Amino acid sequence: MVSTTDRTANAEVHVIDLSLPDREAAAAILHACVTTGFFYVANHGVKEEIIEEHWLQNKAFFSLPLKDKLIILADSNNRGYTPMAEETLDPEHQSQGDTKEGLYFGRDLAADSEEAKLPLHGPNQWPPEGLVPGYKAAMQAYMDAIRGLADRLLPLIAIALQLPTDFFDMYFDKPMASLRPLHYSAQVSLPDEGVYGAGAHTDYGVLTVLATDNNPGLQIYTEGRWTNGYFRSTLHRVVNNVGKERYSTAFFYDPNFTARVACLPQCCKDEPAKFPPTTSGQHVLDKYAATHAGYTGAVRVAEG
Repeated sequence: MVSTTDRTANAEVHVIDLSLPDREAAAAILHACVTTGFFYVANHGVKEEIIEEHWLQNKAFFSLPLKDKLIILADSNNRGYTPMAEETLDPEHQSQGDTKEGLYFGRDLAADSEEAKLPLHGPNQWPPEGLVPGYKAAMQAYMDAIRGLADRLLPLIAIALQLPTDFFDMYFDKPMASLRPLHYSAQVSLPDEGVYGAGAHTDYGVLTVLATDNNPGLQIYTEGRWTNGYFRSTLHRVVNNVGKERYSTAFFYDPNFTARVACLPQCCKDEPAKFPPTTSGQHVLDKYAATHAGYTGAVRVAEG
């Protein structure tokens, strides 16, 4: 996971300076990915005004009455609004859903396109312009900027894994790219009673780029198919100890829906693969079905 802001307590999280030569930045990413699985990015190139406008617009949306937010209730492709407690990221240890609400946006596809027939693909549901003027434009600008950052990071990750710099290109020409603005309530978490801002979980795909409003809450616990656990997919959660609202925005960058995901040869030279091959889409569908109340979009997907 990549963060541009949040300082996670009780963990040494490395800072990657993207102004460094690629080999140096890749070496720093390698160290971060095999230790904590998290790192901050400096000199990331995302304009501050784009970041600030996206915060203002998200706070405006989440301050709307519930009836207005429900106008764009998430559809079967997980585009739209998810209410408080809809998601339970750690069902085994939670007594209720996460104390957060959110939105899901992805690549905005025409409803009649071939790609829109795939699960988790299709047109976005945007708040009516009259309710939150400028919201759609702000989110599109932010998502474009963060995807640019993610595309800057993928070749560095490839270098870190001793792969060609363009290794990920074929897997990300039609990526599952999702923007997830989140609003955590001021409710204090009660871990002993199974109440969390977000239950303990690992993210689903290759890369998560996270921005937060600097209110505390994110905690990380100090493995993955392609790298056989060599690069960590780190368990993390959100615990509200201060009784304040918290905002964050995650950008999930996952390979094409039909991309086959199996252990890289160089990551299973010394031990057999720990995970069976799958597809990117099937992996994400299974994760959604396990953590989203009432989600019915899970289907078996043929490998391709």
